[in-house]
Amino acid sequence: MKRIAGLIGRTVLSCWHHGSPRLPPAWVPGPASSTCLQVRHLAAKQNKGQFKIEKLKSKPVKVEKQQKQEVEIKQRMTVAELAKAMNKDIDHIYEALLNTEVDLDELEPDTLLEEKWIKEAVKRSGMKHKWAKLVETKVRENKDIQKTPPPDPAQLVPRAPVVTIMGHVDHGKTTLLDSLRKSQIAAQEAGGITQHIGAFRVQLPSGEKITFLDTPGHAAFSAMRARGAMVTDIVILVVAADDGVMKQTIESIQHAKKAKVPIVVAVNKCDKPKADPHRVKEELVGHDVVCEEFGGEIQAIHVSALKGDNLIELAEATVALAEVLELKGDPTGLVEGTVIESRTDRGKGPVTTAIIQRGTLRKGCTLVAGKCWAKVRFLFDEHDQAVCEAGPSIAVEIVGWKELPSAGEEILEVESEQRAREVVEWRSYMEEQDKLKEDQQIIEAKQKQHDDSYKRERESTAHLSWRQKRAATYRANKHKLIHRARENTDVEEVTLPVIIKGDVDGSVEAILNILESYDADDQCQLDVVHFGVGDISEKDITLAETFSGIIYGFNVDANKSVQQMAAKKDIPLRLHRVIYKLIDELKDDLSSKLSPTTEENIVGEASVLATFDVTVGKKKIPVAGCRVQKGFLDKKMKFRLIRGREILWEGSLTTMKHLKDDVLTVKTGMECGLSLDNEELQYKPGDDIVCYSESELKQKISWDPGF
Repeated sequence: MKRIAGLIGRTVLSCWHHGSPRLPPAWVPGPASSTCLQVRHLAAKQNKGQFKIEKLKSKPVKVEKQQKQEVEIKQRMTVAELAKAMNKDIDHIYEALLNTEVDLDELEPDTLLEEKWIKEAVKRSGMKHKWAKLVETKVRENKDIQKTPPPDPAQLVPRAPVVTIMGHVDHGKTTLLDSLRKSQIAAQEAGGITQHIGAFRVQLPSGEKITFLDTPGHAAFSAMRARGAMVTDIVILVVAADDGVMKQTIESIQHAKKAKVPIVVAVNKCDKPKADPHRVKEELVGHDVVCEEFGGEIQAIHVSALKGDNLIELAEATVALAEVLELKGDPTGLVEGTVIESRTDRGKGPVTTAIIQRGTLRKGCTLVAGKCWAKVRFLFDEHDQAVCEAGPSIAVEIVGWKELPSAGEEILEVESEQRAREVVEWRSYMEEQDKLKEDQQIIEAKQKQHDDSYKRERESTAHLSWRQKRAATYRANKHKLIHRARENTDVEEVTLPVIIKGDVDGSVEAILNILESYDADDQCQLDVVHFGVGDISEKDITLAETFSGIIYGFNVDANKSVQQMAAKKDIPLRLHRVIYKLIDELKDDLSSKLSPTTEENIVGEASVLATFDVTVGKKKIPVAGCRVQKGFLDKKMKFRLIRGREILWEGSLTTMKHLKDDVLTVKTGMECGLSLDNEELQYKPGDDIVCYSESELKQKISWDPGF
C-alpha cells in the first residue's frame, strides 16, 4: 500500500509540474492499476522528446558556403576556348558579355578576347578564374663541341702560308692561277696537279711551299671570315695594268682589311701596250693600299699571267711576307680545319676539300662540319694520290662523309662516332629552334599589323549600324571571295580547292599573302574555299568533302575524332609548324593535279623502197618494202608514216618480216616488209616510216612563291 501511495503521490506531482491544476479525471481510489502506470510513463517520455525537438528547432541551422567553380584561363583565348573551359555553350559567353563594350555582332567563335573581357565573362557567370599553369619544358643539354684552347707556343712549328687570289672579274685571276699550275708542272716535270681539288701547292726552287686556294670569289671569302675561320694568311690582289682599280677590286680590299689579312699586289697585264702600272698604284693609294714605291709596306709585283713573267718573283714576295708573319701551326691535338669545296663523286661519294689548320688528320678520325659528320676512310692530296695524314696548311680531300657539308663550314674532330651524332643532332635541333623563333617573330609582327588595322577599321565604322558594318565588311573582303567552285561549267578545269586554318589571324594572313602571288592558273587553278583561325573541326571536314579539297593547318591540331572522320572520308590533312614546309607540300599537291607530259624518243627510221600486195585468204594486204636507215625497228613500239612533211598515219604494225621470217626487230641497213594496221593506206616509194617510243614525265607547277 505504501508503494502504491508513493506512486500516486509522484503521479500527482508530475501532473502538477506539467501544468495540470487538478487531479486526473480518470483517477479512482482503489487497487493499483498497471494501466495507469503505463499512461504515466508514456506521457513523461513523450514530453521529454518534444522538449528536445523544440530545443533543436530553436538553434540556428548552419548552411555550408557554396564553392565557386574555378575556370582556367590564359591570354588570348577565343570565345570557343573560353566556353569549353567554363563547360558552357557559346551562347552563354554572349549572354555574359551582354551590355558591355564588346560588339556582339562582330563576335565569332574563333574571335580572340582581351584579358579583361575573359575575366568579366567568368565573373558574371558566378565563377572565379585562375591562370593555367605553363607547361615546363625540359632544358635540353648543350651537346655542341667547342674548339680546344690555344696550344702551348712550344708545340708550334713553322707552316706554309695559305694564299687566296682576289680581284676584279676580268683582271686575270684565273689566268694567274693557271700559270702558277703550269709553272709548277714544268718545275716538277709531272702532270700530277689536278684542278678539281680547289687548292694546290707551289714549291719554289729554294724549297719553300705555298698553298694557293682556288676560291677567288668574294662570297666564299666572306663566308670564311664571317665564321671566324681565318683560312687565308695572305691575299694576292690582282689589278689589271690597263684597267685600274674597279668596283670588285675595292670590295676585295675591304674584305682583306676586315679580316686583317695582309695584301700583296700583283699588277697584271703589264705586257699590254696601254698598261700603266704607276697609275694603278696611285689609284690604290686612295683606298689605303700604299705600295713600297710610295713609302708604304705593301709589295707590288709587275707580272704577266698570260706570258708567265715574274711569277717566281710574286711567289718569293709571298714567302718573304710569310716569314715576316712567322706563320706557325700545331700538328698535335684534335684536328681543326675548314671546308673549301664540296662535291659528290660517283666512286667516292660525298667528298670535301679542306685546309687543315690545327692537328694532323689521319684515316679513322671522326670529324664534324656543320650538321654533317664523317669517319675518315681515305685522304687524297693535290696529285689525287692517297695519303695517310695531313698537317697544318695542307689541302686534302676527305672521303667518308655521311652527308655533304657546305663550303666554309668549320671542321672539328671528336673522339667517337656517338659524340659526332650528338653534336649533329644538337645543331639540327638548334637550327630548328632558330627557324621557329624567326617564324614566331614574323607571326607577331603580322599579328600586330593586323590588330592595328583591325582597330583602325573599327574606328572608321564605329558610327555605322550593324547592317551597315556587315555591308562594309563584305565590300572590303570581296576580293578574297573571287575564287569559288563553279557549277555547271562546260569545260573541265584542273582545280585544287584548299582550306586554310591557322593559330592566329597573322598566320592565316601570311599564308594568304603568299597564295596571292600564285600565277599558274593556266596549269592548275588554286581555289581557297575557306580560311579561318582555330583547330581543324568537323565543319572543315564536311566543307572539304563538299569541294573535294585539302585542309592545310599551320600551328593547329585536329583531335582524334576529327582525324578519324577525315580518314573515313579520305580528306587529306596537312598540318605543319613551319610555313615554308606547308607551301612546299602545297606545291607538290598542285603538281600532282597536272597531267603527265608525253616525251617521244625516236628509235629508228626506215625508207619505203617499193610497195606490193600480199594475198591473205581472200584479202589483199598492202606491204611496204623498206630499208632501215637509222637505229632499229621494234614491232612492239609505235610507228608513224611520213610523206614529205605530212604525217599520214600513226599506229602499230600488224606484220614485220625479214625475207620470209616474222621478226620482232630489224637493225640498221637491213631490209624488211611492213604491213600497218590501216589496210586502206597506200604507200609510195620515198615515204619515211619512223619507229618511236613514248614515256610519261610528271609535270611541276611553275609557281615560285619566292622561298
